[in-house]
Amino acid sequence: MYICTKTDQDTPYMPRRKEQPIPPASPEMIVKYSKQFSSFASDYIFSRVSKTERFSDLTSHTMRMQGVTMVMCLNGSIDIDVNLESYHIGTNTLITISADSVFNIRHVDWDNLDAYVFIISPEFMRDINFDLSLMATISITSNQPPMMTLDNEEVALMSRYFDLIHYNTVDNTDAHYVRSIARSLIAASIYQLMQFASKRAERRTTPAMSRRVNYIKEFMHLLKTHHRKERSVAFYANELFITPKYLSSILRRSTGRSAAQWIDDYVILEAKNLLRFSGKNVQQIAYELNFSNQSSFGKYFKHMTGMSPTQFQKS
Repeated sequence: MYICTKTDQDTPYMPRRKEQPIPPASPEMIVKYSKQFSSFASDYIFSRVSKTERFSDLTSHTMRMQGVTMVMCLNGSIDIDVNLESYHIGTNTLITISADSVFNIRHVDWDNLDAYVFIISPEFMRDINFDLSLMATISITSNQPPMMTLDNEEVALMSRYFDLIHYNTVDNTDAHYVRSIARSLIAASIYQLMQFASKRAERRTTPAMSRRVNYIKEFMHLLKTHHRKERSVAFYANELFITPKYLSSILRRSTGRSAAQWIDDYVILEAKNLLRFSGKNVQQIAYELNFSNQSSFGKYFKHMTGMSPTQFQKS
């Protein structure tokens, strides 16, 4: 298919090729640069890239990273553009790249490079039961960079997490245990990064940010207490003596998510836990979460997750 444009002069239309979609980074591409490599189904990919080989064809290609990606550079450096922002990933630096980001690797110091690359699918991330209030609190500082310089002890700790995930994948033959152990290890590694980020955020907190932090902490406490019964933004705003609009504004500015999205996240996480572990049927869970009937709960759950409560129980 061609798109036609016309020049300023009265000249014939000239064909212009339609832009090609940006290709995703593939496991096949990643494994050829790896000193160590492992993957589990479509859940995650682990790779350790080192100075043992050079590959000039890795640079100058624009690709899309389909999963949440962590790159931790132990030695050497990588210069990368992510969503048109430029980053220099040097020694003892860790960058977190969100799913569906477009990236371009501009330069790699192959002579000295030693780096972990860990990619987690969005579906697997959603299946990890994170403490949402902790995640919100860590996100409170506005414009938190996705990149951190770590000290030697922090690098050693994160390396142990990555190595445990890798060896669990390659040494464990039982798929159920691989997934369960990996889920716990990945959650632990992300909590660890959140703790690192929290320490850094505390040093940059201003009085205005402190007020927002207090509102958000109070909101999260209320949400943790009342999410089984209350799904209205107005309820939480009234408890905080602020308007729903202001509550959503400070949450979105500080965490990137609105009050309604945080409420939905809590309700869905609770629903998933009840469906998977409580032994109750869908109707009982619907009433426990204060839905008027099983049908309205089913519609809500499917809208949020893409599957029915019954399908989730069987997954």
